[in-house]
Amino acid sequence: MVVELHAQGKVRDIFEAGEDLMMVATDRISAFDAVLPTPISGKGQVLTGMSLHWFELTRPLVGNHLLTADVARFPAPFTDDLGLAARSMLVKRAEVVPIECVARGYLSGSGWKEYQAGGGVCGIELPSGLVESDRLPEPIFTPATKEASGHDVNISIGEMAELVGRGLAERLKELTLGIYEFAAAHAL
Repeated sequence: MVVELHAQGKVRDIFEAGEDLMMVATDRISAFDAVLPTPISGKGQVLTGMSLHWFELTRPLVGNHLLTADVARFPAPFTDDLGLAARSMLVKRAEVVPIECVARGYLSGSGWKEYQAGGGVCGIELPSGLVESDRLPEPIFTPATKEASGHDVNISIGEMAELVGRGLAERLKELTLGIYEFAAAHAL
C-alpha cells in the first residue's frame, strides 16, 4: 500500500490515514525558519513526547486533534513501521487556522526586534527602557501569520481579526493566554 503525503512542515510530515491523518515528528531541526542540514537523532521522539504531555495536561482547557499515539491502534500500513513508535500521532482532520498564537511573558526574539524599532509588539505599546529578555509587566498575546515558507510575520489582533474573524481572534487570544498562565502554574 502506498502512503500519500498530505503535507510537510519544517519538522513534521503528515500522511493520509483514511478519515484521519498520521503526524510524524522527524529528526529535522528548524531554526530561524530554516531547516538545518544535520538532523538530531531522537528529536522526533522528544517533540512527540512533549506534545503528548501538553495535550493531556491542557485537555480540560481546550480540545485537541489527538486520537492516539499507540502504534498498535494505528491503521494499516502504519502499524507495520516500528520506526513510527514514539514519534507519531494519529490525529483528526481539522481546519488549520493560519495564525501562530504566541503568548509572551518576556521580551525576546522577534518581539525584541519589533520593540526596538517602535516601542511595542504586535500593536501593543510597552513601557520604555526595557532590555532584551526583560520580563513583561503581564503576558501579552502577539499573533503572527503562519507562513508555509520563510518567516512568520507578527501582526496585531486587529489584523488577525481581519484574517479569521473577530470572534475567533478573541477566542484564540483568550485560549493562548489561558494556556500560558496554566503552563506557568504547572511548570516543573
